[in-house]
Order: sequence, then C-alpha cells, then structure tokens
Amino acid sequence: MTGYAPHPHVGGRGAVLQLLAAWRMAWPGTPRVIVITGAPGSGRSRLVAGFLMLCDPRARARLPLGDMDPSAVPPEGPAPLVADPRGRTAGAVMRLIAEALEPGTPAGPDGAPAGEAGTEDLLAAVARTGEPVSVVVPDVDLAGPLRTVDGPARLVREVLGPLARTGTVQLLADVPRPLVGALTDGLPVGSFLVVDLDDPQWADPEGLVRQAEHALDPDTGAPPLPFTTDPHARRELARAVADRAAGNRLTAHLAVHSILMCPEGFDPADPGQLPRDVAEAVDLHARRLGADPALLRQALTPLAFAEGDGLPFKLWGRLASAAAGRDLRPTVTGAPELTGPFIDSAEDEDGRTLLRLLHPAIGDAVRAAAGDPAPVQRAITEALLDTVPARSSGTGRDWTGATAYARDLIAGHALQAGLLPRLLDDPGLVVAADPVALHAAAEAAAGAAAGHTAGHTVGSGAQGTEPGSGLTPAGRTYLRTAPLLVRLRAAPRERAALLESAYTEDTLTEHATAMHHLGFDLPWRTAWSLDFPGIGAAAVGTLPAGAGGPQPVAVLTVPAGTPGARPLGGEAALVYGLHSPTWYDVDPAAVERPTEEARAAAPCVLERDADRLRVRERATGRVAAVLVPDSPLTGADLAADGTLLVATARGAKVLQIRPPAPPLPHQAGHPADDRADDRDDRPAGRSVPH
Repeated sequence: MTGYAPHPHVGGRGAVLQLLAAWRMAWPGTPRVIVITGAPGSGRSRLVAGFLMLCDPRARARLPLGDMDPSAVPPEGPAPLVADPRGRTAGAVMRLIAEALEPGTPAGPDGAPAGEAGTEDLLAAVARTGEPVSVVVPDVDLAGPLRTVDGPARLVREVLGPLARTGTVQLLADVPRPLVGALTDGLPVGSFLVVDLDDPQWADPEGLVRQAEHALDPDTGAPPLPFTTDPHARRELARAVADRAAGNRLTAHLAVHSILMCPEGFDPADPGQLPRDVAEAVDLHARRLGADPALLRQALTPLAFAEGDGLPFKLWGRLASAAAGRDLRPTVTGAPELTGPFIDSAEDEDGRTLLRLLHPAIGDAVRAAAGDPAPVQRAITEALLDTVPARSSGTGRDWTGATAYARDLIAGHALQAGLLPRLLDDPGLVVAADPVALHAAAEAAAGAAAGHTAGHTVGSGAQGTEPGSGLTPAGRTYLRTAPLLVRLRAAPRERAALLESAYTEDTLTEHATAMHHLGFDLPWRTAWSLDFPGIGAAAVGTLPAGAGGPQPVAVLTVPAGTPGARPLGGEAALVYGLHSPTWYDVDPAAVERPTEEARAAAPCVLERDADRLRVRERATGRVAAVLVPDSPLTGADLAADGTLLVATARGAKVLQIRPPAPPLPHQAGHPADDRADDRDDRPAGRSVPH
C-alpha cells in the first residue's frame, strides 16, 4: 500500500478495502458472505460507506482513483443493492430488497404500498432473478423503529441469516459483535469471513494516526496552536491520541475535537489528558471546561435515550430537566461549548431542528453511567405526556395536537419505563401514533418475541410467554390489529375504523365507542361480532313478515352438527338478527334472500377481492368503505340498507356502512331492531352458547 493515497473518506483500512473489492468482483476464493464488525466507534459504518462510494458511479467520479491502490478499487459497474435498515423493521427491509429485485412489486390494498414482506417473499424474489445478487446491509445496529426493541437481532434472524444461507447471494453486512454468531452459525466453512476491525489483521493503527494528524492540521481547519502548526509536534500528538484510544476511531475523534475546542491548559506530554474510551472522552471534556462531568452526562441524557432521527431542540431542555430532577435548561441552551463535540443536528421534513448524538456509542456511555434506565425513561415519558394538550371536552389528551416526537416515539420511552400498557389504553394515542413504532413496542411489552432477544432488548418475556401477556385487554386488541394497520399504511381515520371493529370483536364496548368520538367520520359502526371459527359462507336475508314487519337476518353456513344450527343442504346454518346478535331457531330455508332486482336497486354495491371488501355507492361510484380483515375472508353480503355482513376465519360481524333506512309508515313505533315482543308471531330470538 506504500505510495498510494488513502481513501479520503475512510483514511486507511487498505487491507479491508482490498478484500471488499475482491468480494465485489466475486474473485475466486473470496468468501461469499463478509461480516464487518468491531467495537462501537471502531469505524464500521464509515468503512462500509467509503466502500459504497467506490461502487457508486457518481460518488467514485469525485474520488482520486488514480492516486489510490488499484487493488482496493472495484471496477466500474452497477452498484450493489443497498438495503438501509435504519429505523426499519425486518419486514420493511425485506420489502425494500424485494422491490429492488423486482421493480413494480404489487402494492397493498387499494393502491397503498405494502408495508412489509416475509422471509419467504424475499427468498422467492431472490430465486426469481435467476442470477447472483449482491446485497449490502450497513448499520445493522440502527435497525428497528425504536431503539428499545430488538430490531438488530430480528434483522439478523429474519433477513441476513436467510440471505447468507442462499447460495446465489453475495452478502456484505455491518453487524454488532454480539450478533455475529447468529448470522454465521451453520454457514459452510470458507463461505464467510468475519472482519473484526479491532483485530490486528484489520486494525490499521497507522491509518488512525493519519486521521488524527489530518484533523489537527491547520490546513484542514484546525486553529493555529503550537502542537498543530509544528509538523513534528502534530505527528507526535496524533500518535499519542491514537495509542491512548487503543485504535478506536470515535474516541480519537472526540479527543481531537475537545482539544481544539478548548486548548487552554492542554499539555500534549500528559497522556492523562487524552481519553482511553468514549466515556472518558466525555468526562475529560467537561473537566477541561471546568464543569462537573455529571452535569454534561445529564445534559446528554435525553439524547442518549432519544428515539428516531433525533430529539426536537425545544424538547431537549424539558426532558433533560425531568430526567435530572433539576432545571438544566440554562446548561443545554447556554453552554454549546460543553455539549458541542458530542451532538449533531439535522432538520426534519418540516424544517424543525433535531438533535442527536454524534455516534450511538456516546449514547451507550451515557446510558451506562445513568444505571437503571427505568427511572430515567419514566421521567422522560411523564414529561412528554405533559406536552400533550387536553381535549376540548376536558377528558383525555388530544394527541392530534402533540408533537410528532411525543405522538410517534413516546412508546419507546414508555416501554422501558413500564408505562406502555397504560398508554395502549388511550384511544387517542393508538389512533394517532405511527403504528410501526407502537406495534414494535407493544410486541416487546407483550413478550411476543420471547426467546429471540438481544442482550440490550427491553420488554421481551421468557420463552413460551403467551402473546399479549403483560398488556391490558385493550392492549392485546391493539397488538393483534397493529400488523394490519402497518400492512395497510392506514391513515388515522382508517386506524380508528379498524380498531373500532376490533374492540367490538373483543367486547371492549367503551373503547369501540371512543373511536367515534375522536373527530373522525368513520365509514362504519360495528353493530355486533361473533367469535365463531368455522363459518364457511354468509348471506343476508329476511324472515317472513309478521306482526312487527319483516325481520332482517344473517345466515351463517357452518359445519353439520354445530350446536344450534339447522340443516341446510349438505351443511348447516345459523340464523341471527342482522342488527343484533340474536339467535333464531328457524329453518334457514325459510329465510328470503334478496332478489337480483332488489340488489340492483340498492344504493350500494359490494365488491370483493381476495383479501378485502369494498362498498361503493352505485350512483356516484364513490367508495364508501374498504375493509381488510385481519383473518381470511370466508363470506360477505350487503343488505339494501348498507349493512355489511362479514365472515372470516375468526367469526362473523356486522358493520353498518350507512345509517339504517327509516322505518316504513306501517312500522312506525316498531323499529326493526331485531327484538321480539309479545305481538310478534315470528320465532322468538334466543341466545345460544358457543
């Protein structure tokens, strides 16, 4: 490598770049699967990003390729498929790869993009390409919609492992050291190589010295100081920084920037003024400024526990004060030199400033110093709840007025605080919040991912834990409904409608009613639900007219021998009132079905696809409602008044899509509410146990 210029973004790592170039070319003898790992701050992300620059035609055009080692530069060609897992679930990453392999992958119901894919979908897409596929997955440690769930472990288990075991896939992944075994176990010897950047074979200490020297050079922006302007002194300090940091790129970076920000009193000859790790870099910087290291850690605490892309600047002081139990707003807003070396900023899509730590390893150090995360997360959760305005009715919180951070990401904090079950009981939150993040938190709290947790994961139960344990009944309803909300990318109105139906199915009447008081014009009201697996078909009809007028009913085809069912052809059927779940002990053959003429005259028409139902207004063509059940459809029918009968593998339910038609004049005083009275000569309705 002598005589060649280093990669300007990587600053070294020539041996690894040679290996990656050979992997990109599928050079004979090169392992098909390469796993980049190392301690936090070792430079994994920067290395993979630098390699991808060499693979991207536009990025490589800006690099001094002629000065670099040609054996570390892959030939020009199509870039490999890069699946960025940051903030994404394993299913979303699978969908990302599948769509890249097969552009035009079918969208979800009614044109909505499908939210996630499964492992079988992914492997099928790989197989259909019929040729080798190169896939790069960087930043595995940042996978998952929330930091506090097992996103990285699930990504390795559900995506990277299956890809690595597929012989036509060349895989390059940047993986935290604790998860390497889960990825490589079972792979044939010689098919994979683990590159640990802290291993002497790959460490490249001289590259780190050059990086530190470059950062200390006044020609690259460093202030003119005795140890920066003198080349020999600069070189010696760079070597001392690299040696003291034991090769850790992040520790060296923080050391240099702290020195340059506050050089007063710094003695290059004193190794005790240089950090050995990230935690020491934080403490030394505070002492260099004459501040208490504990104060700096407390100021950084909300950022260390933050979720998503960053913490809104306006929340930083409030959350820091809540976690510390004292007012830290002057510190976080008035001492940028104290926190500056450790913080990065960005803007969200609305132009608001978001703050985040410069590197996840800084968060690791701050959280380790904080000890038990539960009290900190409890304080942060309560402080976020205090930012949510009250509803105009005076009862409950108005989550539509909450900040996006509080609304969509409070679940990550509440999970570690032990407060998530309480939040899942809040009707406004479950409708307003991003279902991807909230579902991930609910799944962890319930122990649904038991037995598959990483060491830092919070909320997963023991092996064999029943899904939903640890949650309230409303939380369990959300847990089973959330995958549908995620798959449909449902907007808040659709979330409220689907949850209203799910709450009704689970006899949570209060929660179902609450969905109608959140300010949405829901497309239906669920009249009743029947938990009854085994229904094979469903039809609406009318019992013959009696003293109270014709009675609308639901006819459910069930297996012969079902208690309460009457024979119908070679099967059997149950008859229930259409507008209430009253069972009628009648011959199903006596039920009058709507004629074709009556159906043609009805104001709405029912359209059915494989996994969804659509009710469309006949006159305008407007879609009045779209229903995608969370279990397979087995039957559906639409009454003339817009009442929709649905049967699934779970059971049956009735949705009132349009208000019931007003009673005819001769029915005045006797609304068709399915309740028999003493004057009715129809069979009396009874309840039957199932």
